[in-house]
Amino acid sequence: MRKTLIIAEAGVNHNGSIEMAKQLIEAAADAGVDYVKFQTFKTEKLVSVDAKQAEYQQKNIGKKGDSQFEMLKKLELSIDDHHQLIAHCKLHSIKFLSTAFDLDSIDLLHNLGIDLFKIPSGEVTNLPYLKKIGSFNKKVILSTGMCVMQEINDAVNALINAGTERSNISVLHCTTDYPTAMVDVNLNAMLSMKEHLNLPIGYSDHTLGIEVPIAAVAMGATIIEKHFTLDKTLPGPDHKASLEPEELKAMVIAIRNIETAFGVREKQPTKTEKKNMLVGRKSIHLSKDLQKGHILSEGDLIMKRPGDGISPMQMATVVGKKLVKDFPVDYKIMEGDFN
Repeated sequence: MRKTLIIAEAGVNHNGSIEMAKQLIEAAADAGVDYVKFQTFKTEKLVSVDAKQAEYQQKNIGKKGDSQFEMLKKLELSIDDHHQLIAHCKLHSIKFLSTAFDLDSIDLLHNLGIDLFKIPSGEVTNLPYLKKIGSFNKKVILSTGMCVMQEINDAVNALINAGTERSNISVLHCTTDYPTAMVDVNLNAMLSMKEHLNLPIGYSDHTLGIEVPIAAVAMGATIIEKHFTLDKTLPGPDHKASLEPEELKAMVIAIRNIETAFGVREKQPTKTEKKNMLVGRKSIHLSKDLQKGHILSEGDLIMKRPGDGISPMQMATVVGKKLVKDFPVDYKIMEGDFN
């Protein structure tokens, strides 16, 4: 059975509180995801002091006073925070993951022993960033929001040229808008990426609800990433476009159910279907009382359940044959009843 890698994106939804971050880990573990992911950055190395907030950030936060620098500075996780969160993940049997947004943060995560690097959409065109991650030859998941195919291809080649084996790279289709409107999802692009790149594909979702990631899995996504929060009404840039814990749990259950439903490629009846075949299919019966020696015609026959007699597909073997004795209406005709 193919198992989808599910990443619960806590991101910055801890609002700068280590205790809230730990609660997010517990909620993710309870939902049954594989990884819980945070964000690792030094604000001074990520944005300039006068960088403006994105429109969605202003809308979700509900105020325009803070610059992007001021907003992000409140959401940084310290080195000690990382150690605490990794330990808390181990305590709750869930894997820790974080996205680095600058070169020093990449080194921090590498030194912490992170086994997987998640590259966000905004870094796809950042060559020094790609070369740094590529040099470690670890598993890499590349988000592709805002990208055209050539940019994705260039990023993949940059990782490979820096030392990452192609077999270690997966790509996620993504739309960088929070929340993403259904009309902007374009799941078919995920299939185009698989065809063009010949790499494992997945989907990083920013829509409201759980329908689209479930559909993505049905279409072949092997990785799903989804933002979640403890409470959508909390202040912060990403809470409104995130799932609450019970929604996250429902998404995981649905994805695991779909995985079970994939089955095998061969079209064949299941064990339960085989038990129903006799009940659901039909056999050749007589439509009237007939006497010994009667030559059977199509008008003498009717197809009725159960299906444990002669199949209607074998009518040619019956029509034109002579009955060996008298038979009543509704009789299920069998081999040996005619010659």
